[in-house]
Amino acid sequence: MTAGETIQQKFTLVYFGDDTFAYAGRHLHEESLPVHTHSFIEVAFVLGGSGVHHSVDGRRRLGPGDAVLLRPGVWHGYEDCDDLLLYNCCFSAELLRRELSWTRDDPVLGHLLWTGPYVEQRRGVLATHLAPDVRDEFAAHLDTLAELRSRPQHLYRGDLIAQLTLALGHVARSVGGDTRPQAVHPAVVEAMRLIESRPAHPWTLTELADLLHLAPGYVVRLFKSFTGLPPMAYLSRYRVELAAEMLLHTDRTVRAIAEQVGWPDANYFARRFRAHYGLTASEYRTRFTPRYKLLGRV
Repeated sequence: MTAGETIQQKFTLVYFGDDTFAYAGRHLHEESLPVHTHSFIEVAFVLGGSGVHHSVDGRRRLGPGDAVLLRPGVWHGYEDCDDLLLYNCCFSAELLRRELSWTRDDPVLGHLLWTGPYVEQRRGVLATHLAPDVRDEFAAHLDTLAELRSRPQHLYRGDLIAQLTLALGHVARSVGGDTRPQAVHPAVVEAMRLIESRPAHPWTLTELADLLHLAPGYVVRLFKSFTGLPPMAYLSRYRVELAAEMLLHTDRTVRAIAEQVGWPDANYFARRFRAHYGLTASEYRTRFTPRYKLLGRV
């Protein structure tokens, strides 16, 4: 199986081309790579060269050892590339929500994959730098992950997930540095699961607190201390991620998508979406959906 069969790009949308749920591969960028988006989680690790990473979170110069994690739906690209050699590691949002859902409870992986990309006004992007003594070990796990892609997934699914988890562990520890991470409070984990199980439900803080058997003010303080967001803001973030995926992969109208994620008020949905991605939902779809879909040829 070649990289092209696993990761495909049409216009400015990048996606898994088969039933692959995890991917690792090396890519050399000698010039700029236009802004694009995807509905999976990506970790881009710089092996060599340099360039500027451009995303909704701003511009950041990259060099060897730098790593950037992007949540689903985040648009990004690379500018001023000088032999920028990247090791890209990608895995599906479904894998994160199912087999890797336990990472919410892990102090370091939970921060990397669930909360870190949104604290301190981040917008789904988390950057870090791997120390020289861990880069080879991190790359070795990605090498194994890349090699496993050629084997039957029904026989090696566990191996793929194991190598992915080991690789993510290196990135997560580099984000934490020397600080001792704090385990996420069980009530916060349960609140996240409740929200994600019924994103279109008209949640209120009072209802969520009642289900957790806690006072509303305490729920807000707990949630903010671990995620950087109050519960309703976390719900908004999750809804826009789901909306972005539907904009890219379905032909539903923007209004229908807004209703499906829980915002029947189209104007309110538009404001929330733009606040997260820097584009309106219509602009996002026009910019990142393949032209042949926009022309109605599928």
